Amino acid sequence: MASCFMAWEPLTRFITAAFEGCGVPAEDAAICADVLLESDRRGIESHGVNRFKPIYIDRIRAGIQRPVTQLETVRETATTAVLDGHHGMGQVIGYKAMSLAIEKAKQYGMGMVAVRNSTHYGIAGYYATMATREGCIGMTGTNARPSIAPTFGVENMLGTNPLTFGLPTDEPFPFVLDCATSVSQRGKIEYYERIGKDTPAGQVIGRDGSVLTDSAYILRALTEGKAALAPLGGVGDEMAGYKGYGYATVVEVLSAALQQGNYLHALSGVAPDGSRRPYGLGHFFLAIDTEAFLGRAEFEHTCGEILRALRASEKAPGHDRIYTAGEKEHLVSLERKDGLEINEAVQRELSAVRDDLRMDFPFPWDGK
Repeated sequence: MASCFMAWEPLTRFITAAFEGCGVPAEDAAICADVLLESDRRGIESHGVNRFKPIYIDRIRAGIQRPVTQLETVRETATTAVLDGHHGMGQVIGYKAMSLAIEKAKQYGMGMVAVRNSTHYGIAGYYATMATREGCIGMTGTNARPSIAPTFGVENMLGTNPLTFGLPTDEPFPFVLDCATSVSQRGKIEYYERIGKDTPAGQVIGRDGSVLTDSAYILRALTEGKAALAPLGGVGDEMAGYKGYGYATVVEVLSAALQQGNYLHALSGVAPDGSRRPYGLGHFFLAIDTEAFLGRAEFEHTCGEILRALRASEKAPGHDRIYTAGEKEHLVSLERKDGLEINEAVQRELSAVRDDLRMDFPFPWDGK
């Protein structure tokens, strides 16, 4: 499939303007575009422009996501807050919630914010990185529509539920561990389907316990409840799949119980009559100010020393490099400093959004 290069500046300008064209206020549109494209900058295509139209634009048009975010404070203390997003833009909700957690951490050492009635907020690592820039340890997680089956089960019950950590270091990039609690995630399978690739065996199980690899079928089966993702570690307990199942459950609880939000099948996005409805996702954000312990510089240096020691350790035969979390994404961001290669499927989607909104915006693939 032929791709086409597009520089960051015009791509950012288009994404921002398109969000505005769908009713998102200018300041919020800029946040949404930044979160979306940061995913592509880091090489996480499953959450970047691949999802611009189907996850955000189409949901706004379907009326299950509100372009204007009305963020309500339900309860607040010096170090905590509960916010209601009222089904607004998840990126805006996430940005403001983590900003509040950081503000509280800078004043009191720690801050935690729980959110209910939100929507897809993009890559969780974006918010963890917000904390690291301020010298804070950042943590966030979100529940999602049911996709993961419990260990020894076949029914999709839990979301892919990332449990994400960001640690500031004295290196050019922070340690950011941003991954789902499933072996794979729906966004990655959506990406496989777009490029015509099968999903690797062992990542998805059918309701009858069979292994599924057809990406297009898997996406339909996940929606229909006929397939489920395996938790980290895989199916059963031989490879410790119960660990991924346990972590996914922790994220589910912290994304629902603190804020009294939706959980499990209530997050399906489907009403009893079969119609679409808002997903009502929950998130949590935690910021810990390293300065409140024995100092930011000391923390960052020790963290950096640990990471450097790990990378310098003995390599396995056939491998000449060891990475730490966030390093590969940093290297990709350097490679992609000028722009992004966009595949034909996404080219068609971006063009469709432009034409539907009657925007006068030229793309590099026009007329090819």
